[in-house]
Amino acid sequence: MASVQLNHIYKVYPNGVKAVNDFCMDIADKEFIVFVGPSGCGKSTTLRMIAGLEEITAGELRIGDAVVNDMEPKDRDIAMVFQNYALYPHMTVYENMAFGLKLRKLSKAEIDEKVKEAARILGITEYLDRKPKALSGGQRQRVALGRAIVREPKVFLLDEPLSNLDAKLRTAMRSEISKLHHKLQTTFIYVTHDQVEAMTMGTRIVVMKDGFVQQIDSPRNLYNFPGNKFVAGFIGTPQMNFFDGRLTQHGDKVTVTLDNTEVSLDAPASYFNKANRAYLDGSKPVVIGLRAEHISVDPKQFPYKAKCRVSHVEELGTDCQVYADFNIASEETVAESPTRVIVKAPAGSFYDIDQIIEVSLDLSHIHVFDAETEQTIAPRIPAEVVVEGVVANGALTALGTETALPAAIEAPNGKYAVVIPTDAVSLKGKIDAEVIGEEDVNGQRLVHLKVGDTILFAKLDAEEKVGKKAKIAIDLKQITLERDGEVVSAPLNCDNVLVGRLGKRKVSVEKEVNGKMKKVSELEFYLTVFGAEFPCSRALALRLANGGGQDIFNKDLELRFTPYQVTAGETGIEATVDKVVDYGSERFAVCKVGDKTVNALVGKDFAETSVRLALDAEQLAIIELANGIRLA
Repeated sequence: MASVQLNHIYKVYPNGVKAVNDFCMDIADKEFIVFVGPSGCGKSTTLRMIAGLEEITAGELRIGDAVVNDMEPKDRDIAMVFQNYALYPHMTVYENMAFGLKLRKLSKAEIDEKVKEAARILGITEYLDRKPKALSGGQRQRVALGRAIVREPKVFLLDEPLSNLDAKLRTAMRSEISKLHHKLQTTFIYVTHDQVEAMTMGTRIVVMKDGFVQQIDSPRNLYNFPGNKFVAGFIGTPQMNFFDGRLTQHGDKVTVTLDNTEVSLDAPASYFNKANRAYLDGSKPVVIGLRAEHISVDPKQFPYKAKCRVSHVEELGTDCQVYADFNIASEETVAESPTRVIVKAPAGSFYDIDQIIEVSLDLSHIHVFDAETEQTIAPRIPAEVVVEGVVANGALTALGTETALPAAIEAPNGKYAVVIPTDAVSLKGKIDAEVIGEEDVNGQRLVHLKVGDTILFAKLDAEEKVGKKAKIAIDLKQITLERDGEVVSAPLNCDNVLVGRLGKRKVSVEKEVNGKMKKVSELEFYLTVFGAEFPCSRALALRLANGGGQDIFNKDLELRFTPYQVTAGETGIEATVDKVVDYGSERFAVCKVGDKTVNALVGKDFAETSVRLALDAEQLAIIELANGIRLA
């Protein structure tokens, strides 16, 4: 049994096509993980890289505690089940299952015990003497699973194992594989293009598109909290309804307007507590999503009403799907109309073509996405909240509290929009708040705080309970002050970027050889950044070379680091100090390195005009610029 870690995994083919981009995931021991997405999204390629059947272009793959990038497939202690079964036609079921164990030179008694136990688990004991041609598709797939089980691997890899089966057998085999996972208590990684398989089998699901991971989450969370329009449309049957529209807030209501229709509904502003405020003034186009089960042909079921014109009805036995259009005057077919809507109705429902009906909508389940990026405007952990504030005589009054502004924040007197990132909110401050809710977002506790009429969010520990009062603080170096849509005071930039190169040279070191100290030659690696050298471990250098190729020493590398990961001292990169920004408890030197700006944490007595900046190569994010591949 083992965990699997994928750290910044890439697959780039010689023609430059990126099949997998920056795949990062920690898979816990005994998890059932499903990779799902349309054809060509990179899911099978990722599985094959885990198996060792595809070479990893860049990144680090761990199975258990071992880095396995360069390990042969046979040494990774994994077992893979393929789509086409890959059984030996001239061997019996018993012989097919025993073949791998014979190659490992296990005793006959041990082989017999393992094969019969696997056959018992899979219910194929009576077929052990048959050859594959005498078996059905489902039975052959069980034999393929049995061949994997007898190896007792740390990780099972299954690449679309049910895609050749008919619908009824696929349903039965889904259940069998889930039971098998429960019995074996080992790690399963399963690839499929079928979202129903993914939803019914996985403890967590990885949704992929065009080589990029779109979202990693539990089936329930993917359904209820899709991170973008693609995930929202891919997960769920029938597909979520999408409409172009706008949101306009006025007081405690938000008007939801669907373009090219007469639908305009006032929903409580509380439905949009997590939404980016920039989308609530009606100026930004959005895509509004609502699932078919959250729209009812019963106008009394949900509180919000709208009329639509029926196109046709699909009878499914347990229920009906009513295809209609919110644009009653539209002459387009429903398939082409951007205002098409699918409504779930009770079985036996009947409507005439072009009949106008009134439906009700449950806007508490509304999803809203940016029209251009297609990302949700209300993520489960909001990036920021905007509140009103006033600056007067060097102090900011916001959230009912006056706070003296540090010297680093220069803002004329007046009214401001204060942008407060969620990461900037912490405990042990002087702002009065009440904990009104909490939720677990993939292991992160998110607390809902009410400050006056404003709702803030914070990543806090379990100390503060719902209904309790709290004192919170805002990290002022992270806030933004805006007036009339323009930034007056920006937050401290914590994303420093410099360009460097990996270097190597031979050095002479003393080592013990056969009990005697001798001088031997070794390769020493280092990063060169603006003429300064910083030691680089052999492990890091090899990782950079594995991802960037043997010509890595001739390539420009982008180095990313925070102000807390750079030290101002007497050795390192030469820099001039433009200014020192003082946030009270912390001070930062704003330095110029060539045409780049680097912010570095400094002490309270720092007053230099020039400085040398030191980096720790092991802490840097390193990107190969030519291909945009993160190497470390």
